[in-house]
Amino acid sequence: MGEIYKQIITAKQQGKRLLAILLDPDKVEIDELEVLVEKIALSEATHIFIGGSLLFANRQDTIITLLKNKLTLPVLLFPGSASHITDLADGILFLSLISGRNPDYLIGQQVQAAPLLKKSKLEVVSTGYMLVESGKQTTVSYISGTTPIPNDKPEIALATALASEMIGHKMIYLEAGSGALHPVPLDMIRMVSQNIDIPLIVGGGIRSKAWMDQVYEAGATLVVIGTAFEKNNDFFSDL
Repeated sequence: MGEIYKQIITAKQQGKRLLAILLDPDKVEIDELEVLVEKIALSEATHIFIGGSLLFANRQDTIITLLKNKLTLPVLLFPGSASHITDLADGILFLSLISGRNPDYLIGQQVQAAPLLKKSKLEVVSTGYMLVESGKQTTVSYISGTTPIPNDKPEIALATALASEMIGHKMIYLEAGSGALHPVPLDMIRMVSQNIDIPLIVGGGIRSKAWMDQVYEAGATLVVIGTAFEKNNDFFSDL
């Protein structure tokens, strides 16, 4: 068991709340990165996720290098494809899009990534990735060609999460998507968290501390903030 995953497991066992800031390299301006890092350092963040569905800008490595030089938080890749892998991070969420039926995102990209990861020093954390309907089509649902789980069908989310755990994934990630109109429903989070033994990550559409608190109370071990922080770097101080 790697150190990053061990810390997440310990947090779940002790009821601690973990917080990840998700940075999309396409949306981060290099000339603003120093200020961004300072604000992350002042936040309650425990992890940094970096990645996105697309990578137009060739600056992921630059961003990770600066983050590693300035902060002690673990940096994990949140890749949209095998081509997004870099050895500069600490670890990678080895995602399998289990809510969809597109084989390329269930196993195809993972097969391409596996030889690269075997040679790397990245801590690989196998994660069942589940998209949940959020009120609009998100980039990841469009790119992956998959249909999200209906947000009024928590039983489908539960069955999918249980299958993921039985297959051997180490974490479940319930995701409404970047810029989601509606976050993952609390009853869905609660139903999933109460019936799995592995850590639950929840992200997408979380825009306030009040909602963050409810997501934690519903059973999330780790909450991910992305768009809210992208649009307002003072998000955490505003809380």
